[in-house]
Amino acid sequence: MKRTLIKTIALSSLLTCSAAAMAGGSDYKLMVIETATAPQPLEQSFNSCALNVKSKNYEQAEAICTKAIALLKESRESKLKVRELTSYALSNRGVSRMMAKNDAAGLSDLYEAAQIADSAMVSHNLTRAKEYLSL
Repeated sequence: MKRTLIKTIALSSLLTCSAAAMAGGSDYKLMVIETATAPQPLEQSFNSCALNVKSKNYEQAEAICTKAIALLKESRESKLKVRELTSYALSNRGVSRMMAKNDAAGLSDLYEAAQIADSAMVSHNLTRAKEYLSL
């Protein structure tokens, strides 16, 4: 029981401490997860995705964001938290795809992210992508 409680506290801390980072040279915003504890696979995926976008490694960023989405499908967190984080992961992947000039896939991710959860950051990224594409 003690181990489960510690794991629950650690996951709650991990999943609630988050911030947005600007995508390298654009005004898109990326989700990163900040925590004082050792990085977990989900945290590593989010942060590595953002780092790769900022470093213009878009193909690698897309793959890592896809991994984060897969990890969320297996998550035992609350459905609300999983929906929110899935929305952010889709938004991150959408940004990486937009930056890689894969506009259709990027826009699709951003629309899906906006449908999953209401987020100012996701809405900002979707608006930015539509402006870029003159939609």
